[in-house]
Parts: sequence; C-alpha cells; structure tokens
Amino acid sequence: MSYIPNIELLMPAVDMSAMRAQGAGGQNVNKVSSAIHLRFDIAQAALPEYVKSRLLSGKDKRVTTEGILIIKAQSHRTQEMNKQDALDRLAEILTEAGKLQKARRATKPSKSSQTKRMDSKTKSGQVKSLRKKVDY
Repeated sequence: MSYIPNIELLMPAVDMSAMRAQGAGGQNVNKVSSAIHLRFDIAQAALPEYVKSRLLSGKDKRVTTEGILIIKAQSHRTQEMNKQDALDRLAEILTEAGKLQKARRATKPSKSSQTKRMDSKTKSGQVKSLRKKVDY
C-alpha cells in the first residue's frame, strides 16, 4: 500500500506565482510571465505523517529549512502548461515520498553459490601460481 495524492485536497497548501522564464527564447520570454513558481507548505498540507517526515528528512534540496517545497516550471511556452507541469511534478514527488519500502529479510548464500565462489578462487590461485618463476 502506498500513498496516492489528491491534488484538489492539497491546494490550500499550494501557492503559485507567475514570473518571467530564464534563458534564451527571443522576444516572448522577455515579455510574458509564463514560468510558474510553486511553493508547497508541507506542514500545512493534509498529508499522512510518514509522508511529511520523508519530505522533511532533508534529502531533497527543493525543500527549504522552513518546510516549503519549491518547484519551478518553465519548460513550456504557456503559463497554463507550466502550471500543469508544476502540479504533475508535485504529485510525482508526493507519490514517491509515499511509497512504502518492503521490509528486508536477511538471507544466506546458497550452498552451490558458496561452492562456485570457492572453486573460482581456487582456479584463479592456480593461474597465479603458474605465473611464478620456474625453478630448475
């Protein structure tokens, strides 16, 4: 079981603002505020606690020390497409944080794998012994 985010329920914790995109793009990029700066307040959001703790664990550089996830979308020409891109990326991040890892069970190598390993070590040792100087 993993967490699947419902973006409509999380919208109170989302703050989006439009700004000019960076980089080359001609006249359009200099005149139109098509880039979206999405700020997601993790503490305010209606998320399960384990998802919040994973997001706030400090491994993601997009999360500030105040607990705000920042996503900048500027790959598309229109503001609407950049908004959708930012929300899709937010949903992807939340889904990834909500995945539960399987508990690891300790296992031992099989008897045949141990035997094969020891045989290969013996064989390589014999090959190395053939490289030594020969006594007459």
